[in-house]
Amino acid sequence: MHMFRNNLLIALRTLRKNAAFTLINISGLAIGICASLVIYLIVQHEMSYEANWPDGDRIFRVTSDMTFAGGEKFPNSGVAMPIPKAIRQDMTGFDAVTHFMTWGSNVKVGEGKTGQGLFKQQANIAIADEEYFKLFPYVWLAGNAMGNLKEPGQVVLSEERARAYFGNIPFADMLGRTLTYSDSVPATVTGVVKFPKGRTAFAFKEFLSYSTVESTGLKDQFNDHAEWNSVSSNSQCWIKLKPGVGPVQFEGLLPALRRKYVTEKEHDATVHHLQSLYDIHWDAQYDAMDSPQSSKKTMWGLLAVGLFLLLLGCINFVNLTTAQAAQRAKEIGIRKTMGGTRGSLTRQFLLETFLLTFVATALSMAMLPLLLRAFKDFIPDGVSFASVYQLHVVVFLIILVIVVTLASGIYPAMVLTRFNPVMVLKNQAFSGTNTTRRTWLRTSLTVTQFVIAQFLVIATLVVGKQVRYSLNKDLGYRREAVLTFYAPYNFFSQEKDHKRFLLEDKLRSIPEVEAVTVAGPAPASFGTSSTTYKYVEGKVSTELMVETKYGDSTYFHIYGMKLLAGRFPRTSDTTNEFVINATYARQLGFTDPALAVGHNLGEGTGKKPIVGVLADFHAKSTHSAIKPIVYSCARENSHMINLLLKPKGEDLELWKRGLARIDKIFKDLYPDDQFNYTFFDDDVARFYKEDQNLGRLLSWSTGLAIFISCLGLLGLVMYTTNQRTKEIGVRKVLGASVTQIVSLLSKELLLLVFIAFVIAAPLAWWAMHRWLDGFVYRTGMSWWIFVGCGVGTLLLALAIMAIRTIRAAISNPVKALRSE
Repeated sequence: MHMFRNNLLIALRTLRKNAAFTLINISGLAIGICASLVIYLIVQHEMSYEANWPDGDRIFRVTSDMTFAGGEKFPNSGVAMPIPKAIRQDMTGFDAVTHFMTWGSNVKVGEGKTGQGLFKQQANIAIADEEYFKLFPYVWLAGNAMGNLKEPGQVVLSEERARAYFGNIPFADMLGRTLTYSDSVPATVTGVVKFPKGRTAFAFKEFLSYSTVESTGLKDQFNDHAEWNSVSSNSQCWIKLKPGVGPVQFEGLLPALRRKYVTEKEHDATVHHLQSLYDIHWDAQYDAMDSPQSSKKTMWGLLAVGLFLLLLGCINFVNLTTAQAAQRAKEIGIRKTMGGTRGSLTRQFLLETFLLTFVATALSMAMLPLLLRAFKDFIPDGVSFASVYQLHVVVFLIILVIVVTLASGIYPAMVLTRFNPVMVLKNQAFSGTNTTRRTWLRTSLTVTQFVIAQFLVIATLVVGKQVRYSLNKDLGYRREAVLTFYAPYNFFSQEKDHKRFLLEDKLRSIPEVEAVTVAGPAPASFGTSSTTYKYVEGKVSTELMVETKYGDSTYFHIYGMKLLAGRFPRTSDTTNEFVINATYARQLGFTDPALAVGHNLGEGTGKKPIVGVLADFHAKSTHSAIKPIVYSCARENSHMINLLLKPKGEDLELWKRGLARIDKIFKDLYPDDQFNYTFFDDDVARFYKEDQNLGRLLSWSTGLAIFISCLGLLGLVMYTTNQRTKEIGVRKVLGASVTQIVSLLSKELLLLVFIAFVIAAPLAWWAMHRWLDGFVYRTGMSWWIFVGCGVGTLLLALAIMAIRTIRAAISNPVKALRSE
């Protein structure tokens, strides 16, 4: 214990004596640990989706992949309504099959049969069958899973919704109470469940029995019919396979099921696959029931960035610790002369290194809330400082302290404790060697630092360039000054609801509004609808999956969309004519858009003429190719207000006044609903949110990487100038200029930075080329990115080195030569 106390005091004195090195060491390592920990928490949060469902490895979603002319595939996360029932009747190898549908985000819910105590715009409502809770077990607070959701008019509530509807009464007393949905669908509460633990895409908070669809107006809304080729992503089928039954084995039986029920007269272009429960958060070709999705490629990239930052901090730490240790050769020689053993000296080095590492780790914890606040725009809601209090995080930090302590302490201890004390005290410990100026370890670590930093610089510039390209590209429509909002509509009313058209007329009278129309969603939107259209020309028939949209001439004026041929559709309540995009015209075989005008789409009573061809526009992000699109003017099917505000110019209050007037008119007509609008340019930016988040995270990471690398470089320059103090004095006495001395001290380190660039440039080019492959429409990797990175890094390194080298070069040589 006495020996430990002595070693501790010596360690503290040594660290205090070398305060500059100590501060640089601790700062670099603390920043590396903190930044990497933030990234680790983000990735761990994303990787934990669906981890808490029992037997999750046996749970799969049945998806539908449709293939049409030309071999193009259209994946859909849903199934036709009859499929779940057919699987139960005709197939084996499963423990449970459930069928549920998602029900919008604007559902009105009231207590009692009269709908009192109205709750507006409720979301996260599922219409599920009785096997849902068999496949996805919940904790029941009242009622139980047996027989629940079997009869029409049953509803199971989450704890949160139960409290919202009925207050703090016991859950058992809520059973038997009545709720009314959309003013016309009554349901009796038959159970209350806890929301599932962990992170999940199953965000449902109310479960209405599936059989309720058959007995209410929901049947019309959800189009509940027996067409096997009518697929909707709202209709979800999930299966829990029996132990030992693999997904590929079960998939192989599904084509036979379709052959049994799909008649020969129908064109069956659908193939079903089983998608693992664990994949729904990652597989972007299928939706995750309105839950946010992530990219595994992005997550692995983030982990690599976190590892780079941690590695930078550790390299900086090891590099400076070993460099500083060489200055303590005389101390080691004296202690060995006084009887110190290699074991005691090694323990001394390890204790000093442990103190530095421990303080750096503690400092990183103090910095964590600041970094989380800096990253708040793209950190998931579930990530906070409390996320640190997890066993695997604590274990990670303990292992990190041990590994860095050993890596940084063992090497100098092994090297210095081997020295002959006589040679050390004669200042000949390194005679005949190049150790004090150019060790392979410090050289390698410095190069590695700047390889990582320059790789991140290039990656940041490429990602930023692509995001700017996507946001500034001519997407084929106007984005500025356009806002959209949903006009409430009662699907269950026996009378037609024309209130939205009255809203349209009133909005036209607002002086700040240039144009307004009731139509479908904006040209680019997340919620899309697709269907198959058949085009027949003589004996040749072409059938394609086409995205369907609604709009009149005012709609196209609002968005400034270009017409290549023909005209816009005339205003009509139902579909009488079509306008298609140029891509669709080409896929139908028309080399000139004007040739498509006058031809018919559809068949039978659904056959309608093409009256115009639109210039192509991006309905999705630049990640995706432009797909066939058809527009019609069917105002009875349109419930979205599309509104163009007048240019505000220098009048910054213009839009505020306009929005206030729009809000007032909306609330006068819909007093029970909330006015929620979005600007179209914000909606477009949402397509690139993940890319923008990646760019911002890379910018922060690059800044931290450069800062850590510069700290290490500054420490090495301080070490080099300290080691060569007498040499500098001799050179000045012999007539060397300040410029010559600065050049002498800098050229070796600048060479290392240049070597790092030569290594980093091809690695960054390869990695970013792979990343850009994810965009159909993309920018290039300009030469200036690489030149700017190389020149900028060299200039920054030179500026850092100048801080110390100029000071050493102008110092009085007499002081340097005064003592041996």
